[in-house]
Amino acid sequence: MRKILFGVLITLVILFTFKYCGDQRKDKVVLKENAALIQKSLKNVGKLVVTEGHFSQVFNYSNSKDLFANLVSADKKALVVVNADVTVAYDLSKIKYKIDEENKILTILSIPNEEIKISPDFEYYDVQSDFFNPFEAKDYNAIKETVNKQLLKKIEASELKSNAKNRLISELSKFYILTSSLGWTLQYNETKIKTPKAFEILKL
Repeated sequence: MRKILFGVLITLVILFTFKYCGDQRKDKVVLKENAALIQKSLKNVGKLVVTEGHFSQVFNYSNSKDLFANLVSADKKALVVVNADVTVAYDLSKIKYKIDEENKILTILSIPNEEIKISPDFEYYDVQSDFFNPFEAKDYNAIKETVNKQLLKKIEASELKSNAKNRLISELSKFYILTSSLGWTLQYNETKIKTPKAFEILKL
């Protein structure tokens, strides 16, 4: 009788050991699959153009050149109309992150700054110049540089960047939904992301 009980006990121990090891292997496989899914999702995120805008600018350009010991001046001027398409984009493929499989934590280490692209179209009207002070390439370059600076100020004062930031936060929230559905924790550096809207209060 003792031998039978001992045999049954040994059998139960062996079955439990196999089941435990099988569960452990299964958990590790699931963990690896989840980590691979998260990594794939991060790598598949390409350049995200979040918002576009259009700006117009009327610019008066003038330049004066003194001649003959400042006795005579040679002037040139032009009326410049600029229509510019602007895009604000975040290249999310440049996100830096760390995956901790053991503790099931995805940590976003850094998010790239926005990229502002200005595509201006210049139209020149009432172009006047003097023989001694003609329009040259440097004048057109100076106009472009000045216009770009003024457009950047307009962009800063507009809602374009804030709209872009809202779109960015919306995309980042998808990572929270993914990690949460898999039972993982999402962090931005040392801050735990506990809701989809948590990115709104962070200084990104």
